[in-house]
Amino acid sequence: MKKGTTIFLKIAVILIGIIVLTLCVFWLPSLASNTAEQFPAFRHLQYPILVGLYSTAIPFYFALYQAIKILNYIEIHHAFSKASVISLRYIKYCAVVISILYVIGALYLMSQHAFHSGVALIAFTIIFASIVVSVFAAVLQQLLSSALAIKTENDLTV
Repeated sequence: MKKGTTIFLKIAVILIGIIVLTLCVFWLPSLASNTAEQFPAFRHLQYPILVGLYSTAIPFYFALYQAIKILNYIEIHHAFSKASVISLRYIKYCAVVISILYVIGALYLMSQHAFHSGVALIAFTIIFASIVVSVFAAVLQQLLSSALAIKTENDLTV
């Protein structure tokens, strides 16, 4: 793979990380305080929701870090390595953790009678996207493991 392609993908991953960090630092707190002012009956949910959203940022950034590691492996021609398989496994686990955290958050909001249809749409979209990323990472992990086993077998026979 050409180095320009991996550089483009690294820039895209870093840009996604910067955008999400900017949203977490500037947009989410103001959105939470504005919503608490507009709906005083749900003011008590402001900080639990912020904690829940910020807790999903941890596995998200860990998965972005693993994606950059995989791109580095591709650049140095070590894409078919055990390290790539491990990075894909971490990405899969991070996506599952994000899905679980959003399901817990959705159940919590339902129990508080605060699960508005707009919030439900966003939550289900994120849950679905995380599940898709998890399944895709699992398929790639299995494919890469099989390719690595074939490569190892070929190296031993030659």
